[in-house]
Amino acid sequence: MQEDEYYTVVEAARVLKCSSDKATRIFEDEPGIVDLGFPETMHKRRYRVLRIPIAVFNRVIAKRRNQ
Repeated sequence: MQEDEYYTVVEAARVLKCSSDKATRIFEDEPGIVDLGFPETMHKRRYRVLRIPIAVFNRVIAKRRNQ
């Protein structure tokens, strides 16, 4: 069985030639993204660790090019 390959936010930002904050905003609400971080609580802010499957990355880029 072949495992899925993932991009980190930094790797995706490097491919897109944008900041990691921008890459996070692009991919944060997409279905299929793996969020390994912690949710926000009353006393701590949210901590995000996103993994972007290559298939999702390609789908989002194709969708953004067609707009």
